[in-house]
Amino acid sequence: MQTDLRGRDSIAPELEWTRDEIDTLLDVAWDLKRKRAVGEPHAYLRDKVLGLLFFFTSTRTRASFESGMAQLGGHAMFIDSETTQISHGDTAKEIGEIIGRYTDGIAIRQCDWNFGNQYIREVAAASRVPVLNMQCDIFHPFQILADMMTIQEKFGRDLRGKTINVSYAYASSYQKPLSVPQSLILLMTRYGMNVRLTHPPEFGLMPDIVEQARENARQSRGSFEVLHDFDEGFKGADIVYPKSWGCWMTTEDKDESSKLGKKYTDWITDSRRMALANPDAVYMHCLPADRNIEVTDEVIDGPQSIVYDEAENRLHVQKAAMALTMRS
Repeated sequence: MQTDLRGRDSIAPELEWTRDEIDTLLDVAWDLKRKRAVGEPHAYLRDKVLGLLFFFTSTRTRASFESGMAQLGGHAMFIDSETTQISHGDTAKEIGEIIGRYTDGIAIRQCDWNFGNQYIREVAAASRVPVLNMQCDIFHPFQILADMMTIQEKFGRDLRGKTINVSYAYASSYQKPLSVPQSLILLMTRYGMNVRLTHPPEFGLMPDIVEQARENARQSRGSFEVLHDFDEGFKGADIVYPKSWGCWMTTEDKDESSKLGKKYTDWITDSRRMALANPDAVYMHCLPADRNIEVTDEVIDGPQSIVYDEAENRLHVQKAAMALTMRS
């Protein structure tokens, strides 16, 4: 267990933290989950304040961070970029300098393409307190840490030999960030899993992220492969994680991306596709899912779906990160 995480930023722990540091966070998350289950107080951040800066709306992210800070004995201060001077000129440096003096941590959700991660890092460079990434255009660390926690609860800590299929799925809504699939392939390959990335040719991920996932798999003695056949990705998988993301590496034009997406409306997870996976396979999704477009009700509400366990674990991994990095 690593005990020196106080003051550490959590911008891309799936890439920038050591395996021991990630395991420490997960160990603390399980301890906090047990304490919550039995009603054991754990006010480790009494009188601490976390600034929650949102450029994009949320449900699970805001609710879980606010609940988590309250359960840790502190306070979460919601800051909306549109209703503050951030929309009229406050710079990233000013936010880091000033909000960092008002609070004990800053959490930011900024998903604008080619800007979000850069903005978060600029705030962190100016801040005297740790900065947590609630999602950007490149990474979604706490979602993926919750995913790892959930997978280990279902399959055990040693995931070597287990196969996860990280797959594109069609959705009719906006062109979504690449952050979920990118963080997934980065973290799961560090644990010796057999990782499949399945997507249409136009919906690739950032090449440096894919190359890093390939290197992670080599070092962990797992495997990493890229497929372009939706059904093939399901075959023999233990975990299936099909969700929509944008074709950012092909085009940034909204009309063009919509036309490209409509070529793949049959990339929907249904009972036939689930039957291609292993009999005890689980279905995962970060939510919200486009029901009966990305996934049928039968699957997401069915016995193989673990989406609500996954959503709950957002609370526990975020509390662990806050307790480890924001403590006095």
